Amino acid sequence: MAQHQSYDVVIVGGAIMGSSAAWFLTQEPDFDGRVLVVERDPTYENCSTSHTNSCIRQQFSTEINVRISQFGADYVQNLRSHMGGDPDVPNLKIQNFGYLYLADDPAFAKALRASHKVQVAAGAGTRLLNRDQLAAAFPFYQLDDILLASHNTVDEGYFDGSTMFDHWRKGAKAKGVEFIADEVVKMDLSQGGTRVTRVHLKSGATVCCGQVVNATGPRAARTARMAGISVPIEPRKRFTWVFEAARPLDRPLPLTIDPSGVHVRQEGTQYYMAGGHADHDPAVEPDDFAMDHAIWEDKIWPALANRIPQFEAIKVRHEWVGHYAWNVFDQNAILGPHPEVSNFLFLNGFSGHGLQQSPAMGRGTAEMLVHGAYRTLDLSPFHYGRIVRGAPFVEKAVI
Repeated sequence: MAQHQSYDVVIVGGAIMGSSAAWFLTQEPDFDGRVLVVERDPTYENCSTSHTNSCIRQQFSTEINVRISQFGADYVQNLRSHMGGDPDVPNLKIQNFGYLYLADDPAFAKALRASHKVQVAAGAGTRLLNRDQLAAAFPFYQLDDILLASHNTVDEGYFDGSTMFDHWRKGAKAKGVEFIADEVVKMDLSQGGTRVTRVHLKSGATVCCGQVVNATGPRAARTARMAGISVPIEPRKRFTWVFEAARPLDRPLPLTIDPSGVHVRQEGTQYYMAGGHADHDPAVEPDDFAMDHAIWEDKIWPALANRIPQFEAIKVRHEWVGHYAWNVFDQNAILGPHPEVSNFLFLNGFSGHGLQQSPAMGRGTAEMLVHGAYRTLDLSPFHYGRIVRGAPFVEKAVI
């Protein structure tokens, strides 16, 4: 139960985004208000944060997404100093095997070249590889259909996102942020509908609020509807398999994005991790985590064996289903205040990029809550107003 009847900020959802915003609020010297984080499942068993593959990349098609990941990489690798020098906070490492995009047609090769220019201009270490260069670097690929590849091994790969999440949550609590196990089920609006005045909790309690942050991942549209707002976000299933190969590769495997839509990467020293989704990719209920074994047999395994013939003989050791909070409008985040319900802020729609973007997005949300503007990265291209205008801010590099 909440300790107070009124809070300056109520954050709905306490997983990676909600905890990031809460932590960064505690770092704002101009803010000394009360913060409440309402999380429906304090075990986090079924949240997207728990099902993430925990990767970070700079290979995006828009400069701001590259900059967001660059800050994220710095934050991860200097976590202790960013969190005030607490000796209990580790500095994490990025396992820099990099992402490797494979293009099998001229249009996608052209898109890789265009994105490469954006990335290099922003200081990313991306390089383009022709078929011969790719074969020399990674001789295990079957490349008959490949025209071009894009690869970056600088601050791009896997990291321990769960540790960062744990320290944000613990750090925010230690600095006075209140986390409760409950669920927001209703919101009251002011006369005229310009502000959220109170949130109603499943426990029966009501809490008055100065500002509300929607950080509910795949449930974002449900939360927004409580404030009379429509947001184009759907839960979409994403499947992951961890497997071992009868004949392991002789070098680390980059996170390879195959033209089929299947991706695969190294997982530790012994295993590999593959992911993908069904060709028919509908919205699902946010509590639907049923595995579809036919996807592995009919799509994932054949694609793996085609691209890496050594993966014809493999054995699945672990599998799970998670959800993307899929922005059907343009696959980019939706941030900032609603143009009419002015104290309702979005922190939604990351379409699979959430964990890697959480440091910059949490920081930016805290800046907007406290100052009404961004003080570091300008995240205004992600604001909800573009949806009202019908002006997509498209991110082409979506996995």
